[in-house]
Amino acid sequence: MTKFAYFNRQIVPIEDAKISIMTHTFNYGTGCFGGIRGYWNPERKKLYVFRIQDHYRRFLDSARLLRAELDYTVQELADITIELLTKEGWREDCYIRPIAYKADTVIGVRAHGLQDAVAIFSVPMGDYLKPGGVHAGVSSWRRVDDNAIPARGKIIGSYANSALAKSDALLNGFDEAIVLNQDGHVSEGSAANFMMVRDGVLITPPITANVLEGITRRTLLHLARTELGLEVQERPIDRSEIYLADEALFCGTGVQVTPITAIDHHPLGDGKPGPITTRLHDRYMDIVRGRVEEYAGWVTEVG
Repeated sequence: MTKFAYFNRQIVPIEDAKISIMTHTFNYGTGCFGGIRGYWNPERKKLYVFRIQDHYRRFLDSARLLRAELDYTVQELADITIELLTKEGWREDCYIRPIAYKADTVIGVRAHGLQDAVAIFSVPMGDYLKPGGVHAGVSSWRRVDDNAIPARGKIIGSYANSALAKSDALLNGFDEAIVLNQDGHVSEGSAANFMMVRDGVLITPPITANVLEGITRRTLLHLARTELGLEVQERPIDRSEIYLADEALFCGTGVQVTPITAIDHHPLGDGKPGPITTRLHDRYMDIVRGRVEEYAGWVTEVG
């Protein structure tokens, strides 16, 4: 159970980390957040945080899109997070949630001229989706467009789009949604990047397809190129093409590397996690738990 949070520039008991219902971000969605994972290594009895500085670079970029003026550096945010996790003392996998929000208690829509604040908390978290493979459905909701709400930033208000897509998917009997962009091409899942394999080529939508510039996405593309020796294509993907994929997966901090075994009742391959997805998953999980010396620079030890 979560005991502490970073709030009002100090670590406080979680019950003291409260905002008013009049807070601007609560009323208008004018904030952004990050999602960072901590992984418990039972052999070493250590908690490792994966790519914390890359996550905070993206977090500050998201804040800039909202005209937030935050006087934190990447390293300062990382240090605060490690201190918070040390005090929390997790001995299991956890999820860290930094939030930048407009703290003023005023009525009126705008992004500038408001007080910007940061809060951080963490919670225990295991698998976000079924690890053995999920059945996805193409959503009738389109991904928000970059000229409306930039999907490359984790903008709080834009996740109403994700919530609608995810609820429809679950209520229609699927495990997750695949969301198309305004051009009708595949964008991503409700809150995860999408990749597929056809004829030994790893294919994923480009960052111009209204996708989040995912840290896990970037990690898997690197592993596919350098360790698996795969051809990687970042290009538009038609809806009908995903039905013909040999393999597909969702990736992200929350979902990690989750195989997709069927889409709109079309089984992919033999309906089981494919060999490339499995290799990426296994290598990724070893890296995030600090078991691969080559990638030690990607993990930060807590305590």
